[in-house]
Amino acid sequence: MTGRGKRAIEDHFDVSYELEETLVEKNKHDLLKAVQEISGLAKFSYVRQPMPLGDGHAILQAAHIANGEPVLVLFGDCLYDSKVPAAKQLIETYEKYGDSVIGLSQVEKSEVSKFGVIEGVKLDDSTYEVKGMVEKPDPEKAKSNLVAVGKYVITPEVFEILASMKGGKSGELRLADAFDIMLENNRPLYGKELEGEWLDTGDKFSFITATIKLGLKHPEVGAKLKKFLKSIKD
Repeated sequence: MTGRGKRAIEDHFDVSYELEETLVEKNKHDLLKAVQEISGLAKFSYVRQPMPLGDGHAILQAAHIANGEPVLVLFGDCLYDSKVPAAKQLIETYEKYGDSVIGLSQVEKSEVSKFGVIEGVKLDDSTYEVKGMVEKPDPEKAKSNLVAVGKYVITPEVFEILASMKGGKSGELRLADAFDIMLENNRPLYGKELEGEWLDTGDKFSFITATIKLGLKHPEVGAKLKKFLKSIKD
């Protein structure tokens, strides 16, 4: 899903003839191979959301691509650093229970007012049956410190609910509102507390810290970055 003026992802996974020609001219064949592999990773389809009318509205634009199948939804500003990819963790949970799954992470109680918080029944060490969701609650009233991290598996039922909605509590079409409707109708909804570190990039500081943490693990620049950070004086 893309929006007006946001072509970076489309361009990244496309063939870049100009870049490839430059790399050939400079005899950088290792880089050329890496660039060429990107466009062949998978078959990509893009749908543009014409107006910013909520995440549910954005997801609904891709209903024809989903074609009645369950789909994985990953918000672009949510990264996860984990041994087992977050996507795989969610898919395995869906395959076990057969219903929609919300990716979850624990945050400090004082931070819950920034996120959507779930109330649920624990089924095992990391899985919950969700009984309720509250957007940005008062920390004193929050039922838990488990928050949605922008990663989901959603079933065709969610698409049907979104298509029937005229607008949620905020005036936009929100995925959280569709989940509320499911819960009101006594439909099952699950949460998976994801193994790994959640790297939220929703503000400038968290974007910088996520870049640094992943940069330190990068085989090409990690050592140089670590040396640079140690050289910085207060």
